[in-house]
This record gives sequence, C-alpha cells and structure tokens, in this order.
Amino acid sequence: MKDWVIRAEGLGKQYEIGATQARHSTLRESLTAAFTGPFRRLMTSGNRLDNNDRVETIWALKDVSFEVKEGEVLGVIGRNGAGKSTLLKILSRITEPTEGYAEIRGRVGSLLEVGTGFHSELTGRENIYLNGAVLGMKKEEIGGKFDEIVSFAEVNKFIDTPVKHYSSGMYLRLAFAVAAHLEPEILLVDEVLAVGDAAFQKKCLGKMDDVAKEGRTVVFVSHNLASLQSLCTKGILLESGKVSMDGAIGAVMHKYLDSGKEQNGEVSWASPDIAPGDDRVRLKAVRVVIEGAVTGEVDISKEFQIEVDYWNLEPDSRRLVSIHLYTSMGVCVLTSGNVPSACLIPDPWYSRHYPSGLFRTSCAIPGFLLNDDIHSISLYINEMTANDNIIIMRDILTFTVQDTGAMRKEYTGKWIGAVRPRLHWQTTQLNAPDE
Repeated sequence: MKDWVIRAEGLGKQYEIGATQARHSTLRESLTAAFTGPFRRLMTSGNRLDNNDRVETIWALKDVSFEVKEGEVLGVIGRNGAGKSTLLKILSRITEPTEGYAEIRGRVGSLLEVGTGFHSELTGRENIYLNGAVLGMKKEEIGGKFDEIVSFAEVNKFIDTPVKHYSSGMYLRLAFAVAAHLEPEILLVDEVLAVGDAAFQKKCLGKMDDVAKEGRTVVFVSHNLASLQSLCTKGILLESGKVSMDGAIGAVMHKYLDSGKEQNGEVSWASPDIAPGDDRVRLKAVRVVIEGAVTGEVDISKEFQIEVDYWNLEPDSRRLVSIHLYTSMGVCVLTSGNVPSACLIPDPWYSRHYPSGLFRTSCAIPGFLLNDDIHSISLYINEMTANDNIIIMRDILTFTVQDTGAMRKEYTGKWIGAVRPRLHWQTTQLNAPDE
C-alpha cells in the first residue's frame, strides 16, 4: 500500500513574462468564463506567433520531485521568487503544471492568498457552505462546524455580510478558519499568515499544530523559521525553482541560512521596466552601507545604513517606506519607517508630495544594537493617503552581523537574544562589612 499522500514528479511551471490574466468581478462573469473557456480555446488554437512576436518565458518551477507521507508536516523554504507559492498553487489545482505531475490522495484545504476560495459577492455564511461543498462535505457536516468556524474567525456580527465589505483581517481570519476547520485530510498554507496580527498568528499556528497532531498532513510555506522548526518534521528548500534539499527540517533550515551568506549587501534593478512595483512606484535597489561602502557583513560595533532607491512614477503622491528586520529564526527584531514618530529627526519628505523621479530613503541602525546573526530585510512602500501597499518584498536582502571586538573575547558562545545593546551597568556597595 502506498504510504504517501502527496507525490510530485518532475513538476515544472513556465510563465510568459508580462502575460496578464483576466480577472472576474462577479459570480456571473466567473461562471460565463468557465462555460465559454473551451470554445474560446478552440477558436484560438490555430493562432501562432510569428518569429517577430516571440514572448520571453521564465521557469517558476523546474523538475521538482518529492513525497509527503500521511501525517507529516512539510515546511517549504526559499527566498522570494524561489517558486514556493507556485508549488502550492499547483498542489491546490489552482494552476496547471507545464510539465510533470502531482498526485494527491485526500481532501485538500488550502489558504494561499487572501481571496483564494472565496467569492466577494457572497456572504461569509454562503462562502463557508460553498467551500465545504467544494471539499465534498454534506450540508449537515458543514453545519456541525459552522459555529466553531465563526467563533474562531471572530466575525459573528458580519457573517451575513458579503465578504467584499470585510477588512483584510476579517477576510483572512475567516479564510483560515474555513480551511482549518472543515477537516481536510491535507492542509496547504502559504505565508499569508504574515499579514495578520501577532495574536492571530499565534492562534493559527496553534490550530495548525492541532491539525498535525490529529494525524492530518500539512504543507506550510513560511519565512518564519521559528514556526517552521516548531511545526514541521521535514522540509524542502527551493532555489530558483528547483529542489536544492529535501530532508529533516533542521538540516534544510541550516542550508537555507548558509545560502544567505552569499549576499553581497545589495539587490538592484537596471530599469523600471523589470523592477518590482507598478505604474506608481518601481523599486531600484536595496543595500546595506557602512561608511559609504556596500557590504553584506556588518561589524556589531558600527552604525550602518539601509538604503532604498525607488522610481516614483506618480506625480503629486505621498510615500511611506518601512522595513522589518528579522533574525535567522524569523523573529522580528524591529519595525520602522520614515514616519515622524519613528524618526530621531523628521524625514522632510514625509509631509511632502512627491514629483516623478528617482528617490532614496535611508535609515541608520546604530552599532551595538543587533546580535551577531544572519538578518533579513523585508521592505514595504505604501501610498500614504490610501494606506495601500504598493511594494511588499519579504526577505529581499540578508546580511550578517559579526562580533569581532571585546565582547567576543569576554564570552565565546553566542549571546542569547535578538538584540545585544551596550547598557549602563554599575555596582555600588550599600553597606560596609562588619569588622
């Protein structure tokens, strides 16, 4: 008898760069597209691009093979663009592979990105029953889980409101509650949990742990290595769309951290045409700088700058640039941005409207703050007035903080903690000993 529940053989997914996909805003449009799709493909199957209209392609996944056994919790690790989300979309049957195949034995529940699996025109109640029906559950089975789902998601007052009116937090809570409580035999979860608040993340991780202890299979994509270490039994490391390592989660995490040491302290894009962003803002570069020089290795005693260069393409706009710094285990050390409350000296551009042009926003990290470790930078660029995330780049750059001075000589082990500042310590004698 087969002991695996997920098996991938030679999976590959190729995309056309710049290709767009149609978006359907109503249920009627979605159903119409589903029924007319085969006829459209038949009508267009004879069309071919001539040699002058060649489209550039990229492999998001290439020759990916692995197996997951029943009851295992698999952590999928990799940097931005490694193919993690593409892999989960293939396993969820959201997208088809270009080559290879994946076999799945069991009922699958998935939470990949906010909005996946829900229809915006339907209420929260209707979406719960729709998702259960898709999983093959009877109405009575769904009803038996309904109160538990609503209670976990904390959306009691809005359960009969169309989900298009939900905040992103409400949407996310309900989506996770549905995916985890409708008892799928296999649960696929992308790092969409990263957008929730800390209490919600803890609640979700606890539920995922419960699911795993019940003997169900979980595939979990995350940059939070601490969560991966606590939840997962095995892992796979994706690099440039290929499996770099498949094995015990500790060994896979170790290789992932070692790969971060190859960073030279800067990532950059030559032109707006190929850079992350949209027609409002495009990212040009992110770098770590000490005394004017770009570096991937920071002396613990020295101040360094994180510089963000970006093209502002929308005149008369306002921009907020913020960063999250993480340790190698995914612990958030700090969050900061160019808002007055987070600045020692206010950024003069915070209250100004940007013209079109190239800008640099930088922040200085003092010496003797971070502990010696590999650190990663996640970057966010927002439209200030609408509080709209234009660019989100998680783990866009890694750098190493090293102690080469007196503190290393006094204590040769690794100091515990995410930060390691120099603090004011003093000892005084409060009373003289008896003579």
